[in-house]
Amino acid sequence: MDITLKLAKEFNLKKYQVENTIKLLDEGNTIPFIARYRKEQTGELSDVVLRELEKRLTYLRNLENRKDEVIRLIDEQGKLTEKLKKEIEKADTLQRVEDLYRPYRPKRRTRATIAKEKGLEPLAHIIFKQEVEDKDLEEIAKPFIDEEKEVNTIEDAYKGAMDIIAEWISDNADFRKVIRDLTFKKGILTTKAADSSKKSVYEMYYDYSEPVRKIANHRILAINRGEKEKVLKVNIESPYDEIINFLKKKVIKNDNAVTIKYLEESIIDSYKRLIAPAIEREIRTTLKERAEKDAIKIFSKNLKSLLMQAPVKGKVVMGFDPAFRTGCKIAVVDETGKLLETTTVYPTEPQNKVEEAKEELKKLIEKYNVDIIAIGNGTASRESEMIVAEMLKELDKNVYYTIVNEAGASVYSASKVANEEYPDIDVSLRGAISIARRLQDPLAELVKIDPKHIGVGQYQHDINQGELDEALKGVVEDCVNSVGVDLNTASVSLLKYISGITSSVAKNIVKYREEIGKFKSREELLKVSRLGEKTFVQCAGFLRISDGINPLDNTSVHPESYEVALKLIDTLGYEKEDIENGKLKNIGNMINDINIENLANDLEVGLPTLKDIIGELQKPGRDPRDEMPKPIFRTDVLKIEDLKPEMILTGTVKNVVDFGAFVDVGLKQDGLVHISNLSDRYIKNPMEVVSVGDVVKVRVLDIDIERNRISLSMKDL
Repeated sequence: MDITLKLAKEFNLKKYQVENTIKLLDEGNTIPFIARYRKEQTGELSDVVLRELEKRLTYLRNLENRKDEVIRLIDEQGKLTEKLKKEIEKADTLQRVEDLYRPYRPKRRTRATIAKEKGLEPLAHIIFKQEVEDKDLEEIAKPFIDEEKEVNTIEDAYKGAMDIIAEWISDNADFRKVIRDLTFKKGILTTKAADSSKKSVYEMYYDYSEPVRKIANHRILAINRGEKEKVLKVNIESPYDEIINFLKKKVIKNDNAVTIKYLEESIIDSYKRLIAPAIEREIRTTLKERAEKDAIKIFSKNLKSLLMQAPVKGKVVMGFDPAFRTGCKIAVVDETGKLLETTTVYPTEPQNKVEEAKEELKKLIEKYNVDIIAIGNGTASRESEMIVAEMLKELDKNVYYTIVNEAGASVYSASKVANEEYPDIDVSLRGAISIARRLQDPLAELVKIDPKHIGVGQYQHDINQGELDEALKGVVEDCVNSVGVDLNTASVSLLKYISGITSSVAKNIVKYREEIGKFKSREELLKVSRLGEKTFVQCAGFLRISDGINPLDNTSVHPESYEVALKLIDTLGYEKEDIENGKLKNIGNMINDINIENLANDLEVGLPTLKDIIGELQKPGRDPRDEMPKPIFRTDVLKIEDLKPEMILTGTVKNVVDFGAFVDVGLKQDGLVHISNLSDRYIKNPMEVVSVGDVVKVRVLDIDIERNRISLSMKDL
């Protein structure tokens, strides 16, 4: 198999794009580096496509390795034919390779192997060949009776022979492929309650059935969870008659053979005992893997949207971590995220010290000139929001509040990272600091938490944790590198996601900063312990220095392109210093007059790289997140009782799942926009329309106060 050509066809790419990408990956380049600084070689492939391509490349290479291994193992048995070898070589899935290897795989002790030990294989061949028409059944089986081998009767002989035939039929790769396809296309997945008298969240599946090929991914994960919790019993009903008829048609060649009834029994036994359970397991696994892949995709997209939320810059923020019994934790941070003060107030049950809490908060707002209060969305969030809204009305200055997703804040609080950052601050107060800082810079704060704990997934605890970790790490890596980090302020948590930088190198960068002082240039990175030339090439373009010697160090222009950038500036009649004073912001218009293709040729640089350099020189140090929707700031609280059908509200998308999107409209409970109400046009996936962090207009459809549910629509808005 030519892997390059196969990938080019699958991804609809040119051969050179795939060849160059494989070469770059094999040389040890990271995905962010390839996506950003090797656009000419890849034809400008995005980080998302590059990751998919890398994953598929790994699968195909593993497939080729497994083919070679299977061919070797069969050859060592002396059973490899040219036909079989070609079948294995043209297999395009691991499943097909394993099917072909099945008859030759060393088996544990089965009914068939026991029958072979009893010398019944020749009898099995007689039955299977269907050539005997004129002999008595007893006469055929008599030579195989052997009391020492526990073949005492004619029936014992035929029973053992049928076990051997059943295994032969089961081991046939072509039969399995057809049966697997038939079961997938025409099978029905059914679920029953283990105990229908028990109440549970799985009640809709207590007596449920759906065609295997149609079942939605989120239902697969829900059913699997119900089965794991022993609430549901799951089964796949196959097109039994069609499968048996197919096997009979393939196996039975002579209806007049005297042993025909044994052959028919072998077919039925093979399917019921050996093939059907295995195929059901395989299909359930395929469904699970498909659902997991989709869930990981959803989680990844949601995580990316959350990490890339617009930062709230230049504001003093009060973090408010709500609670009941233990009190609400408060932390005030300045415009740079530096901690100013912490305290605990008790306005909620059971203390109810509302007025005392308000006075304490007012003092802090006055003392530090707080601009925004960030309230965590966990326990007691609703009650805290009402108290904050009341207090804001009593102030002489304009202060706003917003609800912040606090998922993972408690995980951060008790983490090693938090302990290193705030060794003298109580664990319970660190959550409030995190809430305040994740409003100011979501990316810088959220990288300190395991992505799985950020709370924008769907059944994330039920899916393959290794694959989930790998995918989410890739998302964080892509986000951090697309934004870039300030080399002189970035934490170890942020630096370790930069292209080419390991945790130990990240620590060495921070250690260098603490011992030597601020970095004055990117070149200085080469003085950091264990950061060599290769790592420098991978990471340099993603690290910014805002007040260094060279203004290009505050852009995403890679040091390897500095010479080109300076030539460009000179060609246009400017100087290097003009990068910082904003004189280059209109160079795009000048270049259009010159003809950018000719300019690229003159400067001996690729067109994509030149365009990137121009973009950076126009807006040095730009943050791509600034173009994202800003959080909604409120001064008053909305109650569910205030809602009425047809009301139009503005909200923020908090989570996107297979069946719709959850939108925060300023209530304790997020409203659900079902997929059918997300758009005026038909959509297959909610992510075609919305992402986490989007600010959207919604219309109230229905309010269920008793169950605390709100149905929303985005249609006709």
